[in-house]
Amino acid sequence: MANSGNVARGLKAAISNPNNSEEAKQRVSERLQQMEEAGEVDSAEAHAGQVERGHKSAISNPNNSEEAKQHSQQVLDDLQG
Repeated sequence: MANSGNVARGLKAAISNPNNSEEAKQRVSERLQQMEEAGEVDSAEAHAGQVERGHKSAISNPNNSEEAKQHSQQVLDDLQG
């Protein structure tokens, strides 16, 4: 199944794309509203995914200290059980 956060971001991009017709933007806007009402956009699952991606990024960032990288690795280990 598609990641609801990615779907929502794609819908938001479609709404702001000047090359899309007003009819298409309206349909996309309605779908995004349905997702928001269903709690799919800002769900705890979506937040957990964002946290995980942030820590993975921190580990691979050469500008982060080893201490910060170790902390991010520990958080990831805790998230994965």
